[in-house]
Amino acid sequence: MIALFTQAANVIELRGIETFYWVATLGGFRCAAEKLHTSQPAVSQRVAQLEQALGARLFDRDTRGVRLTAKGQELLPHAERMLQMRHDMLLVARSQNAISGRVCIGVAETIVQTWLPALLERVHSTFPEVVLEIEVDTTPVLRSHLVGRQIDLAFLMGPLADANVENLPLCRYPLAWVASPQLDLGPEPLTLQRVAQLPIITYPSGSRPYQVVREMLLRAGVAAPRMYGLASLAMAVRMARDGIGTSVIAPVFLGKELAEGRLRLLQVAAEPLPELAFTASWLHGSDSHVAEAIARLAAQVAASAEGGEAAADSFFL
Repeated sequence: MIALFTQAANVIELRGIETFYWVATLGGFRCAAEKLHTSQPAVSQRVAQLEQALGARLFDRDTRGVRLTAKGQELLPHAERMLQMRHDMLLVARSQNAISGRVCIGVAETIVQTWLPALLERVHSTFPEVVLEIEVDTTPVLRSHLVGRQIDLAFLMGPLADANVENLPLCRYPLAWVASPQLDLGPEPLTLQRVAQLPIITYPSGSRPYQVVREMLLRAGVAAPRMYGLASLAMAVRMARDGIGTSVIAPVFLGKELAEGRLRLLQVAAEPLPELAFTASWLHGSDSHVAEAIARLAAQVAASAEGGEAAADSFFL
């Protein structure tokens, strides 16, 4: 079937194939025009020229939008392969430092509070032609934005179970129970019933830590746990520091608060808390090479950061 593209190669441009791919992938001419930084009429014209050169209709158009024809569905994988071949050829021709473009990265706040600044410095020095846009949000929102192609790369609690998504492990951080020393919680280890007498401050309600802690409390007989699920970790730390309640949070970025005695780790008689596992996740595609290159840099930076934290821990032991 790729012969249709090959036979027409002398009368069509690769940008026509690229336009066909993005209209099909994004589900419309307007979205494809935004992606390709051109006008909607230009997208329509390219698709029409491609259809004429191929002698095949690629899309059905009606009031509900555009849908791939049977022939369009058949040709789409071949179009993607041709674009991938172009991408591979450019990678061979360019040096690594020639990577350029604008990349929108969605980042969970735990990463912002740990090694994101080091990554930004690394990206700037390694890929000076890359312009980064940073979006900080919760994992459910970042997942939605990635699948919807509103961001190019996400650092989130993963991996994402999606056939179109590539996941690269970044780091794992343990959770812990923490509280202000001002709280009189009684002798330790504390029971979950004792801990639940105060609000429990943790990650957003849609997150795994929130759900695990809530289920743990319900199993322990706490009928209506009072939990504050916060998207802002800075606010969660502030509330815990002010003694509003206990908190379940990753202590990886609480070094200052713990060292100064404004927060302390609690011993709670309960099953172990899960670790936060973060991945770099991006969508497969002919234009995903920049996102992948930054993801691999992120893995290196995260590994270096974890090594530094382990060394610091052993120093204080």
